[in-house]
Amino acid sequence: MMANPRPRGIIDNLVIGGGPAGSMVAMRLTDAGRKVVLLEKEPGAHHKVCGEFLSHESVDYLHQAGVNPSKLGAAVIHSVRLSTNCKFVEAALPFPALSLSRRVLDAALLSAAEEKGCDVRRGAYVESLTFQGDSWRVGLRGSEPLYARTVFLANGKHDLHGWNRISRRQSDLVGFKLHWQLDQASTEALRGLIELFLFRGGYGGLSLVEGDVANLCLVVQRLRLQELGGWTNLLAAILGKNRHLQQYLQGAFPLWQRPLAISPIPYGYLAGRPCNVWCGGDQAAVIPSFTGDGMSIVLHSAALATQMYLAGNSIDEYNNRLHAQLSRAISLATLLSRTMVTDIGRNLASLGLILVPNAMQWIAASTRIPEHALLTNPAPLK
Repeated sequence: MMANPRPRGIIDNLVIGGGPAGSMVAMRLTDAGRKVVLLEKEPGAHHKVCGEFLSHESVDYLHQAGVNPSKLGAAVIHSVRLSTNCKFVEAALPFPALSLSRRVLDAALLSAAEEKGCDVRRGAYVESLTFQGDSWRVGLRGSEPLYARTVFLANGKHDLHGWNRISRRQSDLVGFKLHWQLDQASTEALRGLIELFLFRGGYGGLSLVEGDVANLCLVVQRLRLQELGGWTNLLAAILGKNRHLQQYLQGAFPLWQRPLAISPIPYGYLAGRPCNVWCGGDQAAVIPSFTGDGMSIVLHSAALATQMYLAGNSIDEYNNRLHAQLSRAISLATLLSRTMVTDIGRNLASLGLILVPNAMQWIAASTRIPEHALLTNPAPLK
């Protein structure tokens, strides 16, 4: 019987996923003088289901990576407005924020990683990841397998086969995203705002991104979606109840034939799988999208994983550090998310925000990464 052939060469550092987390890991490793191969399954720039909100923490991390979202056309957001049915309440954000499409942002980050010297391989679809002997075997669709000593898993919300995340907190939601072109009056009315809205079985947001395009992103309970019979009826039901949102989309037209969709979304998940892989981005932690902190956690977890790896820390130490930094915020956000999709929670939310005007600022501040935990760009190591 022929023995398994030994790999021709073993990659020192392999990153799976070319989104913000994967690019951040690749850039920081490359800056430290390490050789890095990054695998991205898509051959070119593409859209992803995302609220596309960038908090000031996210912007700081992007600047560290040499990417300026403002120069890419990001829209400025200074206020948040929450509506349910015909009621709404508005408040200033406790921090400056931007909004930029993932198609533009991800492409800029991946190009920056490539410019730094990372070996970026687009169109590389990873089908399997198994540990064999002293290295990881990475099975690729239509190509020979690769072998790596160290693997960073940063493949976003989509799980790699055999590496499924499990969240017992809230994983019954379906996410949708659709870009719209609003009429001029609605575009100006939305400028500077992020519109959050609650509806039966879910919640969502509407905000401008680059080019004055409006991003509509929402999550809905799977049973509610099945009850309505799909996206078209869901959107009609939302607009039928929320006249405030209806005014924005009246006269608007969608820029895609159908929305992007994703399910399940493991809200409340926090890293801790017993494995020898460094997890970053949504593979490390998933906070409910209404907080606007998802992208900052993506970038922070990637930076932290890289820093601790370079310092010689273990994966368990990294997971413990991440838990200590994020568990409170993720637990609170997930509790609020589970409450918001119920009829009682939706009614209490609108009443509570009216009675307590500072409630939105408190929620935003309480679900952020602690200030002391944020990282600066390290000096290059050789």
